[in-house]
Amino acid sequence: MSSAEPPDPEQVVVGWREWVALPQAGVPWVKAKIDTGARTSSIHAFGLEAFARDGEEWVRFLLHPWQRSDEDSVELRLPVLDRREVRSSNGQAEQRYAVAMDVTLAGRTITTVMTLSNRDEMGFRMLIGREALERGFLVDAARSYAGGRPRRAVRRKNWGR
Repeated sequence: MSSAEPPDPEQVVVGWREWVALPQAGVPWVKAKIDTGARTSSIHAFGLEAFARDGEEWVRFLLHPWQRSDEDSVELRLPVLDRREVRSSNGQAEQRYAVAMDVTLAGRTITTVMTLSNRDEMGFRMLIGREALERGFLVDAARSYAGGRPRRAVRRKNWGR
């Protein structure tokens, strides 16, 4: 689309960072970076343990929804879609589990592929990549939290204790 064309009315505008929800995990708020440079979305996951269920590979993992905090961890068990080699921003390649997760971004819930990675030292516990964004989102890099924010007490909690 050229800059002269109006945005598609079906597209939802998001900023370079957004608050998202993870309905499967019962997590109402996670701060995510909108990353058009990443193909696949990624979430901070730790304690990964693969197991078999009905002849399929599954993975059990924990996630911490709050940045700079290890409180309120949530356990998830999801089928493994595949393992992907992902190159991080520093150029290192690593094998990651990929799972399907529901994500609510700017009021729209989609199911997208999410790779599981230890993002403990990263600025955001979650990245939303192009595969998710191609499903009806338009990124305005000059905006933050275009999809809304939680109330102030929740935002403060996200900065750790």
